[in-house]
Amino acid sequence: MGHALCVCSRGTVIIDNKRYLFIQKLGEGGFSYVDLVEGLHDGHFYALKRILCHEQQDQEEAQREADMHRLFHHPNILRLMAYCLKERGAKHEAWLLLPFFKRGTLWNEIERLKDQGNFLTEDQILPLLLGICRGLEAIHAKGYAHRDLKPTNILLGDEGQPVLMDLGSMNQACIQVEGSRQALALQDWAAQRCTISYRAPELFSVQSQCVIDERTDVWSLGCVLYAMMFGEGPYDMVFQKGDSVALAVQNELSIPQSPRHSSALRQLLASMMTVDPQQRPHIPVLLSQLEALQPPAPGQHTTQI
Repeated sequence: MGHALCVCSRGTVIIDNKRYLFIQKLGEGGFSYVDLVEGLHDGHFYALKRILCHEQQDQEEAQREADMHRLFHHPNILRLMAYCLKERGAKHEAWLLLPFFKRGTLWNEIERLKDQGNFLTEDQILPLLLGICRGLEAIHAKGYAHRDLKPTNILLGDEGQPVLMDLGSMNQACIQVEGSRQALALQDWAAQRCTISYRAPELFSVQSQCVIDERTDVWSLGCVLYAMMFGEGPYDMVFQKGDSVALAVQNELSIPQSPRHSSALRQLLASMMTVDPQQRPHIPVLLSQLEALQPPAPGQHTTQI
């Protein structure tokens, strides 16, 4: 870790001939670090994601993550400001320069409210869900699926708009599985790249003859919606207690009753959490239902006849 931070310890880094001042460390994962930096050319703050690349495959995966970002110019998908590969002795670091969101993630907001004994209201949930759906719609329209949607991978903008991030697990939306070897390889890939408590049932035990499509994201979206409604994902406690998430997701989800939520929102959640992927709705269907549920804009009144 000390070696990886030595570039920043000198105070500034250079990306695309622009100088950035290191401010502080924001977080770290298995083989990546995120630092807060300030652009000395514009005074704006950015998040610098540095991925440690131990071998050629790591470099290719980092490059692919950058390529995924560059596919989109959408208000609900995180933009890539710059990308470069830096030599660090015998190893390399892939640097992704990303916008900084001071409000943090959707999970930060859920936790903040939970600490106060509160939850997101339905009027707050619906616009968030709509924005997340629009981001997924753009990803699916390009023939890809996100595959790792969860509250910690959704940033909140200054106006509260959701922005999808961490595109490193994205792959083609529709995967035709033909044979047990391919099924096992996909299952192993999902175990590494798709967070267990937000992973769709069909990815836990991939059938030797099947089609895996973008509706894995719809299941994950249902788990995100559940977390917004109840303050935690539906399978978070299953995982934390050491019970089998793989078994739990094979059963129909029991949705707690709450006066905070309309029957329409509960029905929307139930449809997303359909165990059989072929019965699960696609994003455009959810979008049309969601748009009908949106609360009226401020100052806009509905007339009842």
